[in-house]
Amino acid sequence: MNNTALTEKHISLGAKMVPFAGYNMPVQYEGINAEHAAVRNGVGVFDVSHMGEFILKGEKALDLIQKVTSNDASKLYDGKIQYSCLPNEDGGIVDDLLVYKIDDKTYMLVVNASNIEKDWNWISKYNDLGVEIINISDRTSLLAIQGPKAAEALQSLTDIDLASMEYYNFEKGKFAGIDNVLVSATGYTGAGGFEIYFDNEHANEIWDAIFKAGAAQGIKPIGLGARDTLRLEMGFCLYGNDIDDTTSPLEAGLGWITKFNKRFTNSEALLAQKEAGVTKKLVGFEMIDRGIPRHDYPIVDAEGNEIGKVTSGTQSPSLQKAIGMGYVSKEMAKEGTEIYISIRNNNIKAKVVKFPFLK
Repeated sequence: MNNTALTEKHISLGAKMVPFAGYNMPVQYEGINAEHAAVRNGVGVFDVSHMGEFILKGEKALDLIQKVTSNDASKLYDGKIQYSCLPNEDGGIVDDLLVYKIDDKTYMLVVNASNIEKDWNWISKYNDLGVEIINISDRTSLLAIQGPKAAEALQSLTDIDLASMEYYNFEKGKFAGIDNVLVSATGYTGAGGFEIYFDNEHANEIWDAIFKAGAAQGIKPIGLGARDTLRLEMGFCLYGNDIDDTTSPLEAGLGWITKFNKRFTNSEALLAQKEAGVTKKLVGFEMIDRGIPRHDYPIVDAEGNEIGKVTSGTQSPSLQKAIGMGYVSKEMAKEGTEIYISIRNNNIKAKVVKFPFLK
């Protein structure tokens, strides 16, 4: 089991620790609902240092990114970030990721913790362009400070103008007295906020500085449990649940990051799928009757025929109702369609709704 540079800090704060993607991670501190509310209404700090980071360097760095990712990275400018995915050769997704453009010859890719080795091998397989790829995951810490009070809580620690940083942009600068910290605004909660990348050696110092600076805003440590309920309320996909090696980006509603103005892995087959139309779609649903949908529960129609499976589900703390995501046949994907979730052999009524759940 891997630890982050802050594992001992979480244990000392009384976090409940669980294994996640090979790491010993905090799932909750005071409770998922309280932590969820802290992020929606105030500010909270997630240790997400288990995520992977690769640096791509060289004249052909962009060419390699264009070859292996579905989105059009040529649109990036220095300081801009793009959400994208690595399509496989069979119509599915190797991983979803973020692409950071540092300069014309330098990019950073941020990948999911469970896929670090898989993604490294996949990108390396296509690297016949002489691009230097450096895996900095083991030496890089990452904190996500999320919530409407995040800028206010952090501004005293940096000269970077946080309030004016646009979504999916980043800057490098001094943070909490440490040089060369990368501060970005991507977020996985829908509550606004920032991600801070820095060397492991500064982890405890930066953590302590953040909590001291944000004390007036009631800043709290937040675990992976609330990270999941927050992202689900926004309809954000989680790799391994809602997207994987068998789901196409078009079925997952990720057509907006699948650009056919260039050639990339399996682009011809995905273009053919787009033109023919998908047969199943990832949809959001709200429970009408009582019951909480969980991963892998069958989704059935009124006659009890299985039409799909739940990929993610929870009791939404913000909406006070049960919500979920899952793939259903195209005919059943229309907003307002009544579907049923099979929970312990009972078919519980739900209806298809538009993302995000939290408007």
